[in-house]
Amino acid sequence: MKIAAENSPEFPMKIKVNSVVIVREYNEERDKLGVEEIERRCETGQRGKPTLVTDLMGDPVCRVRHFPSHIALVAEYGEEKETVGVIRGCVKTVTTGGSNFVKLAYLLGLRVSPTHRRLGIGTKLVQKLEEWCKQQGAEYSYMATECSNEASINLFTRKCSYTKFRTPTMLVQPVHAHYKPVGAGISIVRLPRKSAETVYRRVFANSEFFPKDIDLILSSNLNLGTFMAMPKKFVPRWDPKTGILPPSFAILSVWNTKEVFKLQLKGVSALKYAFCVGSRLLDAWMPWLRLPSFPDVFRQFGVYFLYGLHMEGKHASLLMKSLCAFAHNMARDDGECGALVAEVGAKDPVRETIPHWRKFSWAEDLWCIKKIGAVDEDRNERCPPSDWMKSRSSTSVIFVDPRDI
Repeated sequence: MKIAAENSPEFPMKIKVNSVVIVREYNEERDKLGVEEIERRCETGQRGKPTLVTDLMGDPVCRVRHFPSHIALVAEYGEEKETVGVIRGCVKTVTTGGSNFVKLAYLLGLRVSPTHRRLGIGTKLVQKLEEWCKQQGAEYSYMATECSNEASINLFTRKCSYTKFRTPTMLVQPVHAHYKPVGAGISIVRLPRKSAETVYRRVFANSEFFPKDIDLILSSNLNLGTFMAMPKKFVPRWDPKTGILPPSFAILSVWNTKEVFKLQLKGVSALKYAFCVGSRLLDAWMPWLRLPSFPDVFRQFGVYFLYGLHMEGKHASLLMKSLCAFAHNMARDDGECGALVAEVGAKDPVRETIPHWRKFSWAEDLWCIKKIGAVDEDRNERCPPSDWMKSRSSTSVIFVDPRDI
């Protein structure tokens, strides 16, 4: 293992442990370049191994900007007031399973410069963000990370008193050069926004993390539509305005993340690169073979996030698979979309029906939660409050907010 000397370019300076750290709100004009440099340094992977790099497209706050209540904080270090850390957060109202609503804070995008780690900067950023979230009325806060990210898990569980809470599954499907067939005898219908909202409020009423402001999500310009699959024989008899659902159906919505950030795979060996490009060319030349080709992820690409996945009735799994094929074909026509991503509860029935490549999917994502404020017993919600962390989950369904991605 290579050890960096203190005077080498990889260890450019000695850090004063007793220097003052100041956490304040992000200012775009003052902090944009510093935060972008932190992001760049934190994205650097291990030499010789592939690295997935994220481009925030010149907007460090892009991942929380679509929440009505959001903020970004930066950490300044020493007399030079060097920007050495950043964190983002938002507050929203969600279901806890059953009929309860709570105000929930979401903490994301924590970055600390590699040269300033182990100085308590990450902990201080989290604490200051929690204070802001309390001021916005948040009762709980949560974060999401990969189960393999021990550094992040240790920071939140050991130093910031978070508890491991839920382990949803992240499923990734590459976009191929060929079109995927939609099942015979199945119709795909695009729902009007109000109809989609009505359906979602009904079918996800007893789920966890369903956002109260689903109407804002569905009306966002990043939402490419809500689609329902059903047997063709039901289409002439079904009117979405009545609010009555078909006997058998599947539903999902598509969120366009490529307008928020883009990804790029770097550090791939020449042999793997040639194999991936070759499979793509072969798929494009002979689409009738429907080869599972690898998308061009070596240049910047976007992702379509599938959310609000639900199915009911006879042959529901076939309807959901057809709906996912329809979404794949949307992404294929886009030209800049390299993958479809969905995240669902580990025991949600739709998990087994969503097409994905195991190699690129996470069997378990990890969500950690913490109670940060007192529950407001006088607020006008549907049911009296209860302690979400202590109550046993009554549902296997987790609604993943596309704005969280």
